[in-house]
Amino acid sequence: MMEPAVRQIWKRSFHNLHRPFILHKRTHSGQPEHADVSHSRHVRPPLLVSRLYQPSNLRDVGQESRLPGEMTCKSQKLMQQAGLIHPSNPGCYYYLPSTVRSMEKLIRVIDQEMQAIGGQKLDMPSLCSADLWKTSERWDLMGKELFRLKDRHSADYCLGPTHEEAVTTLVAHQTTLSYRQLPLLLYQITRKFRDEPKPRFGLLRGREFYMKDMYSFDVSEEAAHETYESVCEAYARLFARLGLRCVQVQADTGNIGGTLSHEFQLPADIGEDRLLVCGTCSFAANMETLSPDRTDCPQCRTGTLVESKGIEVGHTFYLGKKYSHIFNATFSNHQNKPVVTEMGCYGLGVTRILASAIEVMSAEEGIRWPGLIAPYQVCVLPPKKGSKVDEAATLAEELVHNLGQFLPHLRGEVVFDDRTQMTIGKRLKDAGRLGYPYVVVVGQAALEETPKFEVICQQTGETMFLSKDGLLDLLGTVETV
Repeated sequence: MMEPAVRQIWKRSFHNLHRPFILHKRTHSGQPEHADVSHSRHVRPPLLVSRLYQPSNLRDVGQESRLPGEMTCKSQKLMQQAGLIHPSNPGCYYYLPSTVRSMEKLIRVIDQEMQAIGGQKLDMPSLCSADLWKTSERWDLMGKELFRLKDRHSADYCLGPTHEEAVTTLVAHQTTLSYRQLPLLLYQITRKFRDEPKPRFGLLRGREFYMKDMYSFDVSEEAAHETYESVCEAYARLFARLGLRCVQVQADTGNIGGTLSHEFQLPADIGEDRLLVCGTCSFAANMETLSPDRTDCPQCRTGTLVESKGIEVGHTFYLGKKYSHIFNATFSNHQNKPVVTEMGCYGLGVTRILASAIEVMSAEEGIRWPGLIAPYQVCVLPPKKGSKVDEAATLAEELVHNLGQFLPHLRGEVVFDDRTQMTIGKRLKDAGRLGYPYVVVVGQAALEETPKFEVICQQTGETMFLSKDGLLDLLGTVETV
């Protein structure tokens, strides 16, 4: 609840209509014309919907706008309709500003969870020497999925889809690594490249994408398993914070290698992975690891396995000494003797989490974001210009100003739909398509003796009419990152 003093300040500023918060005409530089300089030092200009780069000419996803052979899905359709992404070439997309905002928020959440378990962030080259991959024998194993190129000196390189070789070489070069420094958890969040034979489903399966890849180095197999469990628990916390139901399933180690592997799957009809999930206990596995006709649970022995589909958004591997032995990544033990480290690697598909969240949470007609990573939290709609309630426009402008003043965590999170040549209905439809968690309509009810604001919670579909204090109380609970 708000402090009494804050309520009084809000009341004074809200009714102080002889000094309205004016949306000044802007110059080509984006600065307001004839703005009061002393005032602008303290008040951030509102974010105007008319100035957000979400071009309507990018929203057509009819058959003629699709790339040859490309299939579509709900998340791809919605993101293109909303002007969030635009196809560049097969499997590659322009990420437009709102998508970048959402992705940056997701990265902040990932950073928080990885650093909470001791992860340290770094950045490794995307251009990787073929020599490293040939040393690990994955140069040929990866096949056509590996983007390969030669420099002007005819030296072979690849665009890294993953960085086990690179990070292990980095650690191997630190000849003074001590057991006191372990476990060592290094991670990055960068663009990755994979020459997909059939890129499809928008950001769900592309040739260029963002991924978080973490690599752990431990003193023993037991310690490595403890690190493995801590990362899996961090993944579970991450998806819980996003409000996504994620299932941890046993999985094949594939071309990464190692002896233990789990995938993190979001159940979805469009998912390309077939899963077997026990209805009695917590057991779940990718069908690749079990006989496809098996129906009894290998863990509890009493449950029945039920088939479902999922979108893989994360993958963890216990690698043992597969890479550390090859590249001689060692540490000094208690006796000051060199010992080969035990390793693990842990991936999260950043762009895939973004798209799959939209896929599983949204309706066909509009995007629904995980609230924590929505590009903007609140959209304020003033009345149509020239309407009977046009005078409420000033209240809408004051509202935007006061939300930023009294709810600091929402600064930069509130957009003002200044397209007042359009009806409220048309702008509401746009707001629904873009998925702002909260839409505030300032109309007739705001002009009453006890002003009320129409508040639409797009996550639940609930519509409320709240007083100014009630609105502040509601938006004060919004979590941002």
